Amino acid sequence: MKATGIVRRIDDLGRVVIPKEIRRTMRIREGDPLEIYTSNDGEVIFRKYSAISEICENAGQVAEIMHKLAGCPVVIFDRDHVVAVSGVSKKEFNERRVSPALEEVMESRKPYYAVDPLRKMMPAEGVDKAAIGCSPIISSGDVTGAVAFMESDGSGVATELQKSLMSAAALFLGKQIEG
Repeated sequence: MKATGIVRRIDDLGRVVIPKEIRRTMRIREGDPLEIYTSNDGEVIFRKYSAISEICENAGQVAEIMHKLAGCPVVIFDRDHVVAVSGVSKKEFNERRVSPALEEVMESRKPYYAVDPLRKMMPAEGVDKAAIGCSPIISSGDVTGAVAFMESDGSGVATELQKSLMSAAALFLGKQIEG
């Protein structure tokens, strides 16, 4: 854990303000859910809650099945990071942050499909692999992540089958999160 040198007092309602610098760095937005933990050392730990991380095993299975059916690599994201991959190196994508371009797709609540192979959308920061399509995962009216189908063998445009599979995977994961 890193010390920030910032001290905040708890108000009379038991609230504490998380400083703007920390919220920006950790990509904590208004309305984001936080998990609260305590340690044996008396520490109180706040962690961003990821509903998709709760179903990480299912997300991994969905990624594998979609990879086999679609014939292209699949990456599943929560709001901030990669949570499951199939068809590409797990080491390369493991815990990578969501790119600003993918954040825009999630915020739009509409799927993205590549139409121009020259204009590529990179869904994960620090990875030089483009998506042929992304579909936001929506559960209980909230965007909780995205399913991305990645380029393979030079194919830069999603087929109708891949578009349907991407949509089905996002709907399935959204329903899984809702319980």
